[in-house]
Amino acid sequence: MRRIPNFVLLRTFEAAARLQSFALAAQELHLTPSTISHQIKELEDYFGRAMFVRRNRQVEPTPEALRLLGSLSRVFDVVEAACAEVQLAPDAQVLAVYAAPSFAVKWLGPRLPEFSAAHPNITIRLSTGAEPLDLTRVHDVDVAISYGGALERPGMETLALGVERILPLCAPQLAASETAAAARIRELTLIDSQLSRVRWADWFAANDLRMPDRPRPSFDRAALAIAAAVDGMGVILESSLLAARELSRGELVEFGAGVFHQFKKETHFLSCRSNERKREKVGAFISWLLGTLDSTASASR
Repeated sequence: MRRIPNFVLLRTFEAAARLQSFALAAQELHLTPSTISHQIKELEDYFGRAMFVRRNRQVEPTPEALRLLGSLSRVFDVVEAACAEVQLAPDAQVLAVYAAPSFAVKWLGPRLPEFSAAHPNITIRLSTGAEPLDLTRVHDVDVAISYGGALERPGMETLALGVERILPLCAPQLAASETAAAARIRELTLIDSQLSRVRWADWFAANDLRMPDRPRPSFDRAALAIAAAVDGMGVILESSLLAARELSRGELVEFGAGVFHQFKKETHFLSCRSNERKREKVGAFISWLLGTLDSTASASR
């Protein structure tokens, strides 16, 4: 048997801690403030400690209460999503997709409306994270898209999502110069995208150039580095796939196009459970994803 407090008490606590008010929690849960107060007291007796600092018209969660609130909020989000799935139409399906953050923000998210329009009976539930998932252990995710590599496990099928070009990218105004590209790039601010598959040291070595010895701004997500480049901070070394929208809009351009050595890498990988590869929702998503990636790659050549 699970050693947890009564669910009703946890629900009351979550509302009171989130709203920092017993009165507002009472309104949300359709209870009286007195009932809220009694239920919080019962929960505090269970834990053997106060969960709130009481003030005149406000309550402030203790540090322990804030930690519990963070965990409960995530759990309640999952419960709420599961209940919503039960209410779907009989032929509706939910596809849980986990993706690397920058891929989700820069490429997948903007294109999901196309998938939904083509497959109205499949509802996407998207979550993100930097680490690859082991789908033999995480059963509430159908498809995982990881960056840099994927976990190889018996019972999992993994495929690379194509070769991506890793290019020096910058705002158009930075690229416009009478100076030769090889000299110009030494004058510009180089931005480190910490997870990029190609480092600036590799790029300069491949192009037989001496790398400038000065500090560089650094970002731990490709999406942040791309945004900084759009704002004119400097030059990034990133995937043209992740910057596809910015390139198509003219917000970014390839610096020294046709002049420098190009790096091409397999960067993103899709994983699913082998016995679910042919399920309608999984197969439909993978087919759409591969087709859309191919179209994106063709357009950027």
